[in-house]
Amino acid sequence: MKQVGFLIMLVLALSVTGQDKNNQKKATTMKYNELNDAERSVIEGKGTERPYTGVYYKFEEKGTYVCKKCNAPLYRSGDKFDAHCGWPSFDDEIKGAVKRTTDADGSRTEITCVNCGAHLGHVFMGEGLTSKNTRHCVNSISLDFLPEPKK
Repeated sequence: MKQVGFLIMLVLALSVTGQDKNNQKKATTMKYNELNDAERSVIEGKGTERPYTGVYYKFEEKGTYVCKKCNAPLYRSGDKFDAHCGWPSFDDEIKGAVKRTTDADGSRTEITCVNCGAHLGHVFMGEGLTSKNTRHCVNSISLDFLPEPKK
């Protein structure tokens, strides 16, 4: 009887170990989109694209803005507005998609993709530009766009 109990414990231990290895393998094989040098400079190097140059600054189509690095949905076109600042601006994010972190100097709040950590830009509060009183100032180069399906 002791041998049967020992064998059951051994099988359970091996199955748990196998599951841990499978989970580790999944985590290390997660693929991100390939980035060019300019994209890497902003998304991974926390840079900023020049104002008024991004493809999504004066972009009016309906759809969803996703992370350039991992394709996670970040913003809806209905939350986009023209803040006349040179970058795409949104007064709301898709719930749970964006992480806010105070910059080291304490003067600004950085926004990053919750899923992959990609640098998006900065968020500013209290400017009175919309009823939500929030402006996500986002680098176009950090985004891709998925158009709303045609009806």
